[in-house]
Amino acid sequence: MNHYHIWANLKDISRDLEFCTSVKAYLGHLKQLDLINGFSIARRKFGFGPPELGEFHIEIEVRDLSQLDSAFRIVATRSGEIEKLHHAVYSAVSEFKSALYRDYPDPERKI
Repeated sequence: MNHYHIWANLKDISRDLEFCTSVKAYLGHLKQLDLINGFSIARRKFGFGPPELGEFHIEIEVRDLSQLDSAFRIVATRSGEIEKLHHAVYSAVSEFKSALYRDYPDPERKI
């Protein structure tokens, strides 16, 4: 499993619930299309954590890089329903950071 992590702040923190609804609609749509396996949204609690990572953390799970690449190809079209859903998310975000992790040790690795 590969884990695509996103950390971000919001341009307008008073729209936090709207942001979460938009993320769920967007990533839920990608999941229905089998372009991701799952996702979660979390918010920093009590201000704990490095400030440079942002208030919100989104984790997207994909089987492999091929599935992630397929999702990126669909989103990169910047058209239709997927653009409407994506725009509602990225237009609300500031200070975006991301990282890609994998389960370890890799299942292919000989131990």
